[in-house]
Amino acid sequence: MAYLTLKNINKIYPNGYHAVHNFNLDMEKGEFIVFVGPSGCGKSTTLRMIAGLEDISNGEFLINGKRANEQGPRERGVAMVFQSYALYPQMSVYDNIAFGLELQGADDDYIDEKVRNTARILGLTDYLDRLPRALSGGQRQRVAIGRALIRKVGIFLMDEPLSNLDAKQRVTMRSEITQIHRETGATTIYVTHDQTEAMTMADRIVVMKDGYVQQVGSPRELYFNPVNVFVAGFIGEPPMNFIRTRISGGSVEIAGRKFDLTKLGKKLNTYEGKEVVFGFRPEAIRLGEQQNAYVMPADVELTEMLGDNTNVYITMEVIHAILKVDPHDTPDVDSTIFFSIPYESVYLFDGETEKVIE
Repeated sequence: MAYLTLKNINKIYPNGYHAVHNFNLDMEKGEFIVFVGPSGCGKSTTLRMIAGLEDISNGEFLINGKRANEQGPRERGVAMVFQSYALYPQMSVYDNIAFGLELQGADDDYIDEKVRNTARILGLTDYLDRLPRALSGGQRQRVAIGRALIRKVGIFLMDEPLSNLDAKQRVTMRSEITQIHRETGATTIYVTHDQTEAMTMADRIVVMKDGYVQQVGSPRELYFNPVNVFVAGFIGEPPMNFIRTRISGGSVEIAGRKFDLTKLGKKLNTYEGKEVVFGFRPEAIRLGEQQNAYVMPADVELTEMLGDNTNVYITMEVIHAILKVDPHDTPDVDSTIFFSIPYESVYLFDGETEKVIE
């Protein structure tokens, strides 16, 4: 295991494109960190700088307290799993997993013991004699993980390893990777654009946008205490609803109704007359009129029955939003409903900076 420190890491390409800005992070030994964000946000570039596949333009990268900027991938003691499985098609599963140890000159008995133990952990024992083309996508990805796992390095790096799998395989592999991490205790950095993967797997999540770190925290911290509109909208499915409005006399007007914001217990004196973003999560609402809540009328445009819940698409005059309700309470399309947002479930953000108002 290893602990990692990234101090003001930047990546600037020769054409002047600044891909990563002042990235700072301390990783504890054995921690599972997930980098998440939209395409082009800099998460894979940061991972490649950690791996030694990309030069660090400026800043300092430390492994166990020692500077590693100038070290190559082999010297850093990292193993990487890519989006593409990158298996050798002419080699059996056994030989694919064993390849790294063979390059290191390990003896045959040692290699055999390690390959079979790794295969047992990954559920590949019955497939060791097969070629990659005879495996499913999930099995191929397990072979790729096994090839990295067998090296017993202190740092595992995974770059969108599940993106080529179907939805059912992704769910299965998420739990398998989490279990492998628990068994090995290796320090792991995992890159994905899928916030569900991030929320279900990570000890901590790093949310990135346009090369900047937006927030670092546990899944619970990011869900309940987002620092800005971007994080609030990125974490959660369906995403948080946002309504731009203006404070007047300590209240805001939404769809023709006035809501007294003093009930939220926030310091809003400096926001009088200014634009704010009123946010609430689809699953935080209650159908009908409730106490200690803002009550809103809405017209139902569309419903999506998903089994354990129903997404209800609504309009409030010109405002569109999504509600998440119990499937047994699904309202009729084209009906008018009332729903309540508990005061404690309301988020307010600065209309200009989009940072949360505490």
